[in-house]
Amino acid sequence: MLSSGVVIVHRNAVAQSARSTAAEPQWDCRVLLLRAYTYWDFPKGGVEEGETPFEAAKREVREETGLVDLTFDWGEDFRETPPYARGKVARYYIAETNSQAVVLGVNPLLGRAEHHEFRWATLDEAIRMTVPRLQPIIAWARQLTGC
Repeated sequence: MLSSGVVIVHRNAVAQSARSTAAEPQWDCRVLLLRAYTYWDFPKGGVEEGETPFEAAKREVREETGLVDLTFDWGEDFRETPPYARGKVARYYIAETNSQAVVLGVNPLLGRAEHHEFRWATLDEAIRMTVPRLQPIIAWARQLTGC
């Protein structure tokens, strides 16, 4: 079974000191993590019939977080986790957002929010907070985004 999700990146420019000689802007990059019980993960969910995995990923973000202003500068490039939990595979895309206003949506089947909390985490924090199968996804996001 395939689930599809998005590593959502939010960047803030960091003020450089007057003595800094860096020509490149410095960024404070954060990724959105959602917690269900004790597990932190990126927004994701199942691919519905008639839907592409990319469409499913965007829908899941909208349903689980309320975020709609995603830009997919890296297109539909993705990475997948190794199989876990009875052969499930999670596919992740990368997008950026200018918004940090997350609203944990209510799952109509559950009658409550699917997640207990959200956090905008640095990539280093994300590595510490998530399960090992997500480590290659986080490394890929770091490489692609330059965060």
